[in-house]
Amino acid sequence: MNNKQPRKAARQGSSRFDKQNDSRRGNTRNASGRRPEHHGDNRHTAARRPSEHRLGTDYIEGRRACAEALKAGVPLKRALVATGDASLGSLVKQLSAAGIPVEEVPRERLDALSSHGAHQGIACQVAPYRYASLSDVIERAGDKDALVVILDHVTDQGNLGAIVRSAEVVGAAGVIIPKVRAAGVGVGAYKTSAGAVMHIPVVQVANLPAVLDKLKEVGFWACAATEHAEDSVWSAPMGGRLALVMGSEGSGVSRLVMEHCDFGCKLPQRGHIESLNVAQAATVMCYEWLRRVSEAE
Repeated sequence: MNNKQPRKAARQGSSRFDKQNDSRRGNTRNASGRRPEHHGDNRHTAARRPSEHRLGTDYIEGRRACAEALKAGVPLKRALVATGDASLGSLVKQLSAAGIPVEEVPRERLDALSSHGAHQGIACQVAPYRYASLSDVIERAGDKDALVVILDHVTDQGNLGAIVRSAEVVGAAGVIIPKVRAAGVGVGAYKTSAGAVMHIPVVQVANLPAVLDKLKEVGFWACAATEHAEDSVWSAPMGGRLALVMGSEGSGVSRLVMEHCDFGCKLPQRGHIESLNVAQAATVMCYEWLRRVSEAE
């Protein structure tokens, strides 16, 4: 059922669901003004090849993390395994059985490449995520009640993954994120989504207002989550075909995006802290949508 109801216009403003040094290492010199010589183990430096850098954010390090990624169906591109580590035998067999190339490398090389040193003899590279298109989301929504979650420059991969997980659990048609100045689907998002990014379309777009306009053309109403809204999530018309816009951790929903929303809603509160973070707030609002459409069926 498509429950279209009159909407209140959202007030312009920003929601703040969460508030969130880069220090450089200086040159250490001794009393004579010279850098001290290092007489200890120099294997880390020697093992790194001139063209190699430390493992990037597309790598998962550690036995448990790699095993969980494999179990969750995270698309792995390859695995680097310490040569001669018999304790990794079972995990290596699982990786090979899944068709993931396994490359044995000296442990010293892993030590040199590791981003934090706790690789436990293994690191797996995550393949680039394949984003869906807006048309995929619209097709999935069909002409029935549907939820699309739009993130207005959420920058933390943990928050992105948690929101994708909530959206997938309630049966949302998709999650839409900006291409720039926003978190994309990477290792952090895979982890916090518990594999949900493999089961729901995630779309990267260049223009969020244009996306909202397109969704409106196919029957969606746009709701901005903002603490400045007149209606709470309990009284706002949260059912039907809903495009739910969640703002960034620090600035909330941007003015331009807000202007393209039909109404706003906020979470009521009685405590002392300012608000929930964006992932927690999104979960509450996703479930309120599910409650409304379930009651209308």
